[in-house]
Amino acid sequence: MDTSQPLRPSPGPNKDNPEAVRLNVIRRRILARSGQVLFFSSVIIAFIALVALLLTVSNRAFGYVAEENNVNPTTLAAVPLDQLSQEELVKILQDHISRNVFRRLDREQPFVQRSKEDVLALVTERVVQPEVVETWGLFDSLFNRERIEAAVREEHPDATLSFRSWVSWSFLTSPMSSQAEVAGIRTAVLGSLMMILLTMVIAVPIGVGAAIYLEEYATKSRINQIIQTNIYNLAGVPSIIYGILGLAIFVRGLERFTSGATFGVTDSNGRTILSASLTMALLVLPLVIINAQEALKAVPYSFREASYGLGATKWQTIWHHVIPTALPGILTGTILAMSRAIGETAPLIVVGASTFIVSDPNSPFSKFTALPILIYNWTARPFETFRHIAAAAIIVLLALLVIMNLTAILLRNRFRQSY
Repeated sequence: MDTSQPLRPSPGPNKDNPEAVRLNVIRRRILARSGQVLFFSSVIIAFIALVALLLTVSNRAFGYVAEENNVNPTTLAAVPLDQLSQEELVKILQDHISRNVFRRLDREQPFVQRSKEDVLALVTERVVQPEVVETWGLFDSLFNRERIEAAVREEHPDATLSFRSWVSWSFLTSPMSSQAEVAGIRTAVLGSLMMILLTMVIAVPIGVGAAIYLEEYATKSRINQIIQTNIYNLAGVPSIIYGILGLAIFVRGLERFTSGATFGVTDSNGRTILSASLTMALLVLPLVIINAQEALKAVPYSFREASYGLGATKWQTIWHHVIPTALPGILTGTILAMSRAIGETAPLIVVGASTFIVSDPNSPFSKFTALPILIYNWTARPFETFRHIAAAAIIVLLALLVIMNLTAILLRNRFRQSY
């Protein structure tokens, strides 16, 4: 290299020209200010969209309701129905519905196995038959109360007007129903929780193990590079593709296993919680692997060198030093991946989640439904009351997501280490 030539200065404003320097400073300040305005505007737009979503859902989940009973509950018993015993409620149900319907309900789930609350819900639905004749949203209920009361007195004199929160304890603990007035989400919540629990049991050990291998053991070979590239690609595959894969492999190909036939279960098919959990595990596995790899990369290499210097083996170093240090990031990424899984609908529809089911899941081989499926089903109904309970179910689903994200934050802060 010829060093006789003087090095040329980097291109830029002439330092001997104060005006050029001043203009360059102004230009940089304008660019910085423009970036700040752009980012701040993005935050404001996202906040407005979030507020609009919450207001829209809340407007549907609360408000005045005008309700009429087709049968007066006081004609069924001398005391309120909720004070009767379970046997008395079953007797009322048996006396007021057809014998075939009573037998069908008993076949679906024997009355001796039902709780008193379930039987009371059946009496309310099948015998009392409450009917919502008109509903109003939250904002209309708050600002037009007198007009609503006058309309009810004129158009529905026998109706009872009350302010209802469609999100209630009975809504959380009641099973599904074909009548929106008494429908609940207990079965869907239990199905979602069981599915997510099984998904975590399947995906987390495999995902973290794969991340440890790729980050700590794998060499930079051609095959490992292809594997790594495909993991990143799989993280962006549409969820419906995973649903089709789950239908082909878990529901049909491994039906004897996923239906429980291998273990002696005879009243099920491949469309079970286990099939859905395996499908969701495939969906979130790339995310778990990538998040775990990033957490492992964040551990300073000096930790490993110090452990090796004290005579520890590679596995002892990983188990006692690397994983504990990376644990906050691994847990955070895992819970965020599960938050995505609990809100998915398309894969569950493909693998055969039920749109209407009244029996609670009691094993991995049970038929099931989930909150996103229930919300999708209710919003497709033409009746206004189903839109109200769909909004209430959305609030419950958002609450579950917030709880999972808060758990991720708490775990991250609990296990975070300063170094």
